[in-house]
Amino acid sequence: MDATVVAIDHVQIGVPRAAEAEAKRFYGEVLGLREIPKPERLRGRGGAWYQVGATQLHVSVEDLDPSATHGSRRHVCFRVADLAAAERAARAGGLEIIPDDQPVPGWLRFYLRDPGGNRVEVAQAVSAG
Repeated sequence: MDATVVAIDHVQIGVPRAAEAEAKRFYGEVLGLREIPKPERLRGRGGAWYQVGATQLHVSVEDLDPSATHGSRRHVCFRVADLAAAERAARAGGLEIIPDDQPVPGWLRFYLRDPGGNRVEVAQAVSAG
């Protein structure tokens, strides 16, 4: 068997059932991700799927305690062309911006928490020039 990984097809995150509608607003409206149809046999489970370039983000509804994720550093990172515009959109959507407390050369970034408590990084690559 050749176990060479060639791509990431999708990333799945969970949100509590009570946060489903707000999570859909967060990913679909505030972040502007394009929702795609879930397979018919999975639609009854709730949640939503989004297409982001060649990769998908699957938001699943689970019986979760949202306080269990609030201290976690696990995250998905969305790369943007204009971090300032992304920050304005996030603030306009009523989101709290969590500043980058560990800057990395070549990147500008900030963090958000989705309605399920998942950490979300928003980043822009910048030249060292």
